[in-house]
Amino acid sequence: MRKDNIVDNFHGTLVADPYRYLEDTSDPDTTAFIARHDARAVQFFSDIPAREPLRERLAELWNHPRYTVPQRVGTRYFFQKNDGLQNQAVLYMQEGLEGTPRVLLDPNTFSADGTVALTNTSVAKCGKLLAYARSVSGSDWQEIRVLAVDGGQEYPDVLHHVKFTNIAWLPDGSGFFYSRFQDPTTVKPGEESYHNKVYFHTLGTAQSDDKLIYERPDFRELGFSPAVSEDGKYLFLTVWHGTDPVNRFYYQELGAQAGVVKLLDTADAAYHILGNEERKFYFYTTLDAPRGKIVAIDINRPAQEHWQTIVPETNESIDQTHLINEQLVITYLRHAHHAVRLFTLDGTSDGTVELPTLGSVTDVSGKKHHDAMFFSFTSFLFPATVFRYDFKTRSLAPVWGSTMNFDHTAYEAKQVFYPSRDGTQVPLFIVHKRGLSLDGKAPVLLYGYGGFNISMTPSFSEGVVAWLERDGVWAEACLRGGGEYGEDWHRAGMLANKQNVFDDFHAAAEFLVRENYTSRQHLAIMGGSNGGLLVAACMTQRPELYGAVVCRVPVIDMLRYHKFTVGRYWVGEYGNADADPEHFRFMYAYSPLHNVRAGVDYPPTLIMTADTDDRVVPAHAFKFMATLDEHYTGDNPIIMRVEMKAGHGAGKPTSKIIAESADMYAFLAKVIG
Repeated sequence: MRKDNIVDNFHGTLVADPYRYLEDTSDPDTTAFIARHDARAVQFFSDIPAREPLRERLAELWNHPRYTVPQRVGTRYFFQKNDGLQNQAVLYMQEGLEGTPRVLLDPNTFSADGTVALTNTSVAKCGKLLAYARSVSGSDWQEIRVLAVDGGQEYPDVLHHVKFTNIAWLPDGSGFFYSRFQDPTTVKPGEESYHNKVYFHTLGTAQSDDKLIYERPDFRELGFSPAVSEDGKYLFLTVWHGTDPVNRFYYQELGAQAGVVKLLDTADAAYHILGNEERKFYFYTTLDAPRGKIVAIDINRPAQEHWQTIVPETNESIDQTHLINEQLVITYLRHAHHAVRLFTLDGTSDGTVELPTLGSVTDVSGKKHHDAMFFSFTSFLFPATVFRYDFKTRSLAPVWGSTMNFDHTAYEAKQVFYPSRDGTQVPLFIVHKRGLSLDGKAPVLLYGYGGFNISMTPSFSEGVVAWLERDGVWAEACLRGGGEYGEDWHRAGMLANKQNVFDDFHAAAEFLVRENYTSRQHLAIMGGSNGGLLVAACMTQRPELYGAVVCRVPVIDMLRYHKFTVGRYWVGEYGNADADPEHFRFMYAYSPLHNVRAGVDYPPTLIMTADTDDRVVPAHAFKFMATLDEHYTGDNPIIMRVEMKAGHGAGKPTSKIIAESADMYAFLAKVIG
C-alpha cells in the first residue's frame, strides 16, 4: 500500500503522516483503497449467518408509525410521520386537534433512493406559507425552498449556501431572515464555512436580491442563528463561535431605524433566549451558574447589576427551557434523566409535569400564548411517544399511541454508579432481559460519547431491542465531557481534561466485568463521531480490556481535524495542536491515529464511515484503517464499512439505517457471541 514521506514538525516533535493522500477522495489510490476494503467488508458480512435474520427482525421492529412533535401555528398543526419503513418521514398538516391530516410534503418523492432529506421547516405566522430546507446524501449543506400550504404550489425561491441556520419569518409573511455562507466557488479552499452573514429574503424574489442584515467582517469565524420574537417586534441573533459552550446575543428592533444592538458580547457564558415581555428579555445562562439559571434583562437597563434572577441555580442541571402559557417550562437533569418543572414569570414554583417513567423529554413545542404544549418522551423500554400537556387541567395524554411489536415487560432497565480512576462517581444505565444470570458470560455492548456538553439520557432504539432479544446487555455510560451535571462536568472532559473521558469509559468496562455482567471476551464498545474518538482512543490505550470495538464516523486524527470542513468549530472542545504546544502535548498523547502500535493484539474492530460525510470527513476512518493495516498482524478482523451517498447521520434513509444496523449487530454476533 502506498506510503508517502510526509513529516510535520509540531513544536519540535516530528510526526509522520504517510497516508495523507487518503484525505483526497479524488486520488486514484484513495479510490482503490476504498474499493479494496469495500470488497473485504462485503465478503466478511456475507459469511455471517446471523446477518439476514437480524436484517429481517430489524425491519419488523422499524415497521411501526413514528411521529414528530406537532408545531401549532394558529389553528393548524404541522408534524411528520413515518408509516414504518418509508425512507423519509412525510410532513402533514391538519386543522385543529381533531382534524384530518393531509400530506403537505413527501420527501420520498425528492429522490428514488431516499437520500434527499427534509432537514428543516418553518411555517409563517399566518399558517399559509412553509419554508423548508433539504439536503442531499446527508450533507450539512442545504437549500431552502418555499411552499404554499393551501394549494401546494412551489414558489420559485431557492436559496443556496446554507447550513446551521434558523428560518425566521416576519409576522406578515412577506419574507424571512436566515444566515448563509459565501458561494464556495468565491472563497479559498478550506474557507467555505467562514464569513457567515444574516440576510432577509423577500418572498418571490431571487436570492441575489436578498438584503444583508448583519455581518462581522472583523470576526470571520462567528455564526448567526436568527429568530423573530413572538410579538414580532425584535430580531434575535444568537451568535456562536463553533461549538464553544459560550455565545453572544444581539438584537434589532424591527421597523425602527436603529441597527443591531450587541446586548451580550463578552462570550463569557451560554445565553439562550426564551422570549420577551415587551422590553424584558428572558434568558437561560450559565454565567456564575454552571448548572444553569434563568435571568431577565431589561434592555432599557442592560447592565449586569440590573439583571433579575428569576430561577436560581440548583443542584440539578437545566437541560431545556421554554416560555409557554405565559410561564417557564424547565426540564432538569436528575442523574441523567429528566424532570419537568413549571414556574411563573416571576420565578414562583408552579408544580411539575409527571412523566411516565424514568426517561427523556425531547422536542418540546408551544408558544407563549398557547395553553398546551407537546413533547416527545422516550426511555430504553419506552418507544418515543408524543404527549400533550394541558396547562388548564394539568393533564398529560398521548397524542398517538405506540403500535410497536415489543414486549417491554420482558426486560428491565436500571441505573448504577461506579467510581472512575480518580474516584469520581459516574452514572451507568444497564438494560437486559429479566432474570439475567450474572455469570460473566453475557455479551455486553457498552456505549458512550463524553463531549460537547451532550448528555446521555435514556432513549429507545430498535437496534438495541434486537440486541436485547439475542440475550445481549446494553450499557450506557454518562461520561465527563457531557452535560449531565452541568458545565463543570463538561469542562472536566474537554481540552487537557479529555483523558478523564477515556478513564471513565475504561472504569465502566472494568465495573461490568467486576460485577460479572460479562468478561473481557464478551465486552464490546461502541461510539459515533466524538464517541468514535472515544472508543478508538480506548482501544489504543487498553486493547486487552475489550472484546470488540464498533467505531462509527469517528474523529481520529487529532493533529489535523481542524483543517477539514467544520472541524475548526471544535477547537474550543479539543484544542489546536498547530497553535499551542501544550495542546499538541495532550492531543498527541491520545490521538488514536498516532497511538496505533506494532505488535499489539487489537480486538476485532468495525470502523464505519460514509463517503459524503462533510462534518467528520471519512479521511479520519481511512487513515485509521490504513495505519491498522500497516501495524496489526494478528488474526482478529479489522473491517471498514463505507456507506455510500450518506453523511454523518442526519437524514439517513430507513433502508440504509436497517442495513447498517444489521451489519453492525451481525459483526458483534460473530466476534463476541
